[in-house]
Amino acid sequence: MRRTRVTFLAVLLAFVATTFVQAKDPPKKRSGARFVDLSLLVAPNYPCTWAGGWPFFQMNRYRRIGPLSAYNSEILTIDPNTGTQVDVPPHSIPRPGLKLPNAGPAGEIFNDKVPAWQFGGEACVIDVRGLLNQSGPGRSPLINKQIVMAWEKKYRPLGPGDIVCFRSDYSDKYYKALPAGRRFLAIPLEKKAPAWPDPDPECMEYLATRKVMQVVVDSPSMGPMPSHLAEPVHIAGLRHGMIFTEGARGLGKLPTTGGFYCVLCTRHADCQGAEARSFGVVGRGLAKRLIDSVRKKRVIDLTAVLRQEHPMELTAPGVGNHRQPYFKIKFKFSKNVELFQVTHMMDSHAGTHLIPPTYALPGKRFNNKRYSKQVQAWLAEYEKAHGKRGTSNLTTEKISVGATSGNAKVIDVRDLVGTTKKAQWPASPMIGKEFIQNWEKKNGALGSPDVVIFHTGHVVKHYAPMTDGGTAMIDDPLQGKSEGWPALSVEGADYLASRGVRCVATDAPALGSADPKQSLFTYWKLGTKKLMGVEYLVNLDKIPTKGGYFVFGSPKIRGCNGGSGRALLFY
Repeated sequence: MRRTRVTFLAVLLAFVATTFVQAKDPPKKRSGARFVDLSLLVAPNYPCTWAGGWPFFQMNRYRRIGPLSAYNSEILTIDPNTGTQVDVPPHSIPRPGLKLPNAGPAGEIFNDKVPAWQFGGEACVIDVRGLLNQSGPGRSPLINKQIVMAWEKKYRPLGPGDIVCFRSDYSDKYYKALPAGRRFLAIPLEKKAPAWPDPDPECMEYLATRKVMQVVVDSPSMGPMPSHLAEPVHIAGLRHGMIFTEGARGLGKLPTTGGFYCVLCTRHADCQGAEARSFGVVGRGLAKRLIDSVRKKRVIDLTAVLRQEHPMELTAPGVGNHRQPYFKIKFKFSKNVELFQVTHMMDSHAGTHLIPPTYALPGKRFNNKRYSKQVQAWLAEYEKAHGKRGTSNLTTEKISVGATSGNAKVIDVRDLVGTTKKAQWPASPMIGKEFIQNWEKKNGALGSPDVVIFHTGHVVKHYAPMTDGGTAMIDDPLQGKSEGWPALSVEGADYLASRGVRCVATDAPALGSADPKQSLFTYWKLGTKKLMGVEYLVNLDKIPTKGGYFVFGSPKIRGCNGGSGRALLFY
């Protein structure tokens, strides 16, 4: 045992002395902005969930385009430790007043309460590839503070607004479809292969002294092996209010400094972490712009908090046509923080979520006669008036964060509220081409890479438990008991596409109307024009008139036709 420790120490010392000389030159900076995906693929045949008795990721394709539905949607069973993920302080830090070891104020910073600026920052990529597999079976090579200090000596001191990304290439090498993917997590846990490189507690404490508030690893966990080392590392960082990204990949796509890193996690209420999508921006202009916003803490969270008692998902008129309700399921009690670990069961369009083309568009081989008679009639009417409905295979994992990001152009449509007649319900005031053109006359022409965001005020006004007025959000408009939210018309969607807009968003439950036919027409047009949608935003009244940059991302789930995610505004 003593010989093993001496050998391991020698390897570490050698690595500190040579790694920055041996590392390949970072990618050259490009003048144009380029988005790079840094997320793991989530799929049942990948090692995307913790292998030590945690719930498995499941996706039930319960709504398929066909005779029973005009849309695709899924029931997701997903816990916060799935794929690329975020840990927040209550993962290891107890709440104040519990009289437990390490309890403190950070124990109250749950996922939904993390300051928006903390999710992004300047990526400081520390190359630790020399440590990969430099340990015994079931053990992690440890990243010590000397490695960080050597990096600082070569490049620059770390400080506020920096995100430290430890690049080992572990995920790039071992995250594969099962059974080969067992090498990623299961085999190291069985102590049959070396585990992933990770920081030691002293390293994490050092990063805290540099005011670093997010640390990223391209490995299954921020916790090194053997397991007794994991919790001290978590505590050392999380007690300072840090957050962690675990399970990143592709960190070699980022330059050593100067690139922008961001993680976008689902906003579950009172949760110790969340499944996420991480990405980077390379290029002098946009990356610098986003980094500057973070350093000045000018970031707004536009994401609705997912709560079990609130109306979080679109439904449909009539009994039995509802979507899967959002459920929070407890499964393991953690004595160290006196909290249950949880998983979530949810519709893939719960809360703030993505609308990809495949939400309403079938694949190329779909026979339109498989639609119900009613939808067949609607399709004939649509194609006569608006042209051929398209087809698509653009599911969530194929859509870059860059496709749902851009300069925020907020169009206030609140004056449309109350303009429909009760006899017409269920109906929504429609946002048409002329309305958008009038906005352009006052505010300038729309174009690429703009994200158009419709400010309806609907979600903010009606966000409440179902037992306390929450039915006014979705149920009442769809049942014809109240006016629907302002919705985008087919002509409006067509016009936005003609202007080069690539993403359209709303702070209503849907971009489509409360009227089911008009709603389907809008989604057919959005999908056919490859216009990405983001629905159920909040806090639009906080967005400045000019200069905002919108980003949205949801977990990289294979074959999914939606996905709850995080929307941020940098200004």
